[in-house]
Amino acid sequence: MLTKTPKKDPVASLRSDAGLASALRVSLARLNRRLRRQAAGHSLTPTQLATLAAVERHSGITPGELAELEKVQPPSMTRVIAGLEERELVSRTPHPTDRRQVTVSVTEQGSTLLKEERRRKEAWLTQRLKELTAEERAVLRQAAPILEKLSRI
Repeated sequence: MLTKTPKKDPVASLRSDAGLASALRVSLARLNRRLRRQAAGHSLTPTQLATLAAVERHSGITPGELAELEKVQPPSMTRVIAGLEERELVSRTPHPTDRRQVTVSVTEQGSTLLKEERRRKEAWLTQRLKELTAEERAVLRQAAPILEKLSRI
């Protein structure tokens, strides 16, 4: 005789911080995967794309500073930058005060790629948001600053 396993109440699992953490982890990971699928027709890896975006935010950054910012080892960052430079998405220039170093900046081609990447992802997400109710979108508007705060802690 088969016995039925009682279904877990999804709302009950969200009542604890651990349950909320688990639900957010799963949901955000799925959303992130779906957004990554909206890539703008390039062959950059997620690491290369994240590095390119970081260089855009911190133009004139040194490779060492960038490695620290992105939490990778300097030799790894050097390889990522070399790949981006080879594709003409970033450029290196001599450091203004320390001739032993270089700084990295996004090229016009890199900036264009990032704009297209963002446009495609935002268009996809805008379509998904239209599928939600007005109340659901209002909840997300309230949650957006909280999620941003969590991402910076």
